[in-house]
Amino acid sequence: MTRKAIFLDIDGTLANHRGVVPDSAREAVRRARANGHLVFVCTGRSLAELWDHILAVGFDGVIAAAGGYVEHDGQVLSHVSVPVQQVRRVVEYFDAHGVQYFLEANSGLYGSAGLKERLHELAFAGVTDETLLAELERGIGPFIDSVIVDGDPVRYDINKISFLDSPVPLDEVDAVFGDAFTVIPATVPVFGPNSGELAIPGVHKADAIALLLDHLGIDLADTMAYGDGHNDLEMLKHVAVGVAMADAVPELLAVADEVTASADDDGLLASFTAHGLV
Repeated sequence: MTRKAIFLDIDGTLANHRGVVPDSAREAVRRARANGHLVFVCTGRSLAELWDHILAVGFDGVIAAAGGYVEHDGQVLSHVSVPVQQVRRVVEYFDAHGVQYFLEANSGLYGSAGLKERLHELAFAGVTDETLLAELERGIGPFIDSVIVDGDPVRYDINKISFLDSPVPLDEVDAVFGDAFTVIPATVPVFGPNSGELAIPGVHKADAIALLLDHLGIDLADTMAYGDGHNDLEMLKHVAVGVAMADAVPELLAVADEVTASADDDGLLASFTAHGLV
């Protein structure tokens, strides 16, 4: 069959909602690449959040920061950052309103003073099952450990800003910052209610895919993408075949060409098999 370029979201797609990549997903990616197809990460995460157990799956390139960073074979094709004055504006507002947040850069994750404690509460509170605890430690544990909480988090290399379990409603955050950011709900359920992301307007996964395809000389007709969250909308509408996971947000299910099972139910492998990729 014709070589395909396949774009995979991470959280809730390649990995489950606890941040762990199922063995079936690893197998799907490995076998598809062995058959000559190209598989790319296409995630809202920044490079600092692509842990070894994610990258060890093996990919042909990376789209990160929800389209703000594009890399192929060690070559950076695009990288855009939030103007520092806007980063400062968000940090001052969130600090004043008790909102926990982290600033995402390729160099690291820079968090608010109470972020680690609140994240641990959200992820682990009330969990007593040893298997689930072990999976959370493998999945979200490295994220919590990696966050840098040390003085002023404002930097010049921030890709986007995430906030969690906010006392300020999402629509209010949008009203305050909609002039400078695209505000969408968070893609990680463990972050709790009123969680979201502030991204650079006009930056999304579809444009990053278009840039990468042009660089590689691949026809859009030979593309597929898989996702589950709000930041996957443009991606699934752009590619030839857009596949939503079964537990995707309703907005994504409405635009998807197909629906496959969830990450925990081996959705990637099932779809790759159905399409003859493996």
